[in-house]
Amino acid sequence: MSAVLTGDGGLDGALLRDVNTFARATPWLHGLMYGYATYGVALFALLLVAGWWNARRTGDPARFAAASWAGLGTIVAVGINQPIVGAIHEARPYTATHGLLVLADRTSDFSFPSDHATMAGAVAAGLFLARRRTLAWIATVAALAIAFARVYIAAHYPQDVAAGLVLGAVVVLAGWVVVRRPATALVRKLGRFEAAGDPL
Repeated sequence: MSAVLTGDGGLDGALLRDVNTFARATPWLHGLMYGYATYGVALFALLLVAGWWNARRTGDPARFAAASWAGLGTIVAVGINQPIVGAIHEARPYTATHGLLVLADRTSDFSFPSDHATMAGAVAAGLFLARRRTLAWIATVAALAIAFARVYIAAHYPQDVAAGLVLGAVVVLAGWVVVRRPATALVRKLGRFEAAGDPL
């Protein structure tokens, strides 16, 4: 496997070591970064629920369909990511790169692309589709933060999280092109919505 993919050299390996050097210099951040990198997926679940609820309150079938697809599309994106991870077989940084400060829990699974980043990118893209702009921007910042945190704790290389963010967003956006019309039609058919403003 190439030096870039193993993290032994190239830009990706250099970025990993730069972030790891920063991690060594910021021990006061270790608990926060580990917690967010490990359990931050819960925040994205809450953002999806909030986006779905707020889209429902607008009474707009297209927005509600998009918000519903945001959740389903995220599941699809992570499902697509799994065989890619299995096919590429990229070792985790703490396995392939020596001398790292490792804060992550060691696992036997593979690294590229990152499941966490795939999920985060999918949620952010889905909320933009649903026109929940405030929630979408929160999700975008949160996605970039969890991507950085995964590298900070040495669970992933930078390329792993970058690829995950892109994959998640592309799957949700491309999928919406396919399902938009039937999903919106289905929502209209199933029932009416009670409009109650457009808070988020």
